[in-house]
Amino acid sequence: MEKIVKFIREVRVELVKVTWPSKQEVKGSTTVVVIVSLIVSIFIGFVDAILDLGVRSVF
Repeated sequence: MEKIVKFIREVRVELVKVTWPSKQEVKGSTTVVVIVSLIVSIFIGFVDAILDLGVRSVF
C-alpha cells in the first residue's frame, strides 16, 4: 500500500510540471491532424484503386 501512495504522490508532482497546451494550440493541432488524415486516406484510396485495376487486368 505504501508503494501505491508514493506512486500517486510522484504522479501529482510530475503533473504539476507539465506544460499544458492552450485552447488555440489544441485547435490548431486538431486541424492539422484532420487535414493530414484526409490527405493520407485519399492517397491510400487512390493507390488501392490503381493496384486493384492492375490485379484485375492480370487476372
